[in-house]
Amino acid sequence: MALLTFEPLYQERIWGGQNLNSSLGRKIPEPPIGESWEVCDRPEAKTKVVETDKDLHDLWSGPDKAKLFGTAAPKTERFPLLIKILDAQDKLSLQVHPPARLASTFNGEPKTECWYFLETADDAKIYVGLKKGVGRKEFESAVHSKDGSVADCFHVLNSKPGELMFLPSGRVHAIGAGNLILEIQQNSDTTFRVYDWDRVDAKTGQPRDLHVQESLECIDFDDVEPVFAQPHGTSLLSCSYFSMERLPFFEEEHQELSIGPDRCLYGFVSAGSLKIDDKELPRGSSFLLTADTGQCVIESQGEYSELITATWPE
Repeated sequence: MALLTFEPLYQERIWGGQNLNSSLGRKIPEPPIGESWEVCDRPEAKTKVVETDKDLHDLWSGPDKAKLFGTAAPKTERFPLLIKILDAQDKLSLQVHPPARLASTFNGEPKTECWYFLETADDAKIYVGLKKGVGRKEFESAVHSKDGSVADCFHVLNSKPGELMFLPSGRVHAIGAGNLILEIQQNSDTTFRVYDWDRVDAKTGQPRDLHVQESLECIDFDDVEPVFAQPHGTSLLSCSYFSMERLPFFEEEHQELSIGPDRCLYGFVSAGSLKIDDKELPRGSSFLLTADTGQCVIESQGEYSELITATWPE
């Protein structure tokens, strides 16, 4: 069995905070940290693998790729998923990610993602899709009015722990304040901001850049009032790019999992604490079980625990 853990890459964000310390027991830098890149293989940022002297890209592009990631691993230059934890202490910009048919037009990458809500404030909300009756004409008019009324075009939902929101590319969206989220996404970092609440960056004294025309081209204006994902048993979600499960563990329960040989398995401990082999995994732990793991036993440690898993679909 091979269990790999990673050194997270913490990203300062204008809307971030320090909840990764208080909620997940991390030791993070003092500035507002909005994102922890848990598993990442980007040209500009690669997570180091704790158990080796290599980073994730070294393993993905190395001779043991099939052994580590599986015989069905996608034939991509880089590890195809980017996995983050988001700490939104303020609202994110109203934004959209380009669909595949348009991404290259804007020198970007397509991005489909999903949010699993770990913690939410009592009044936490998200903005996803458009309200009924809002088409491109109404949306574009609100954007160009520059009076903030574009926010009123969005469908708003109250978020709660355990909910899952799927965000295909083209779905306009924003995370509201008070959400701590596990995000599974395509390996992409292309975001077009359509509105940023008239915020000014404290460091620069300037508003952040907007991408209004790109956003208008990429938004799916037929995407009206989406709802949270509806899980079936342990299955949370399956799309063309990844699949997710939620595995509950009751007090001192153990479960046997069979990993590989066709695919590896990412895991995140969202509640309680777990143990795999001799490895203690408290809440907030990220890890990868490689495709040569075979049978493994996962045990809860005297309390209700929960494991969120992700891999590429069959």
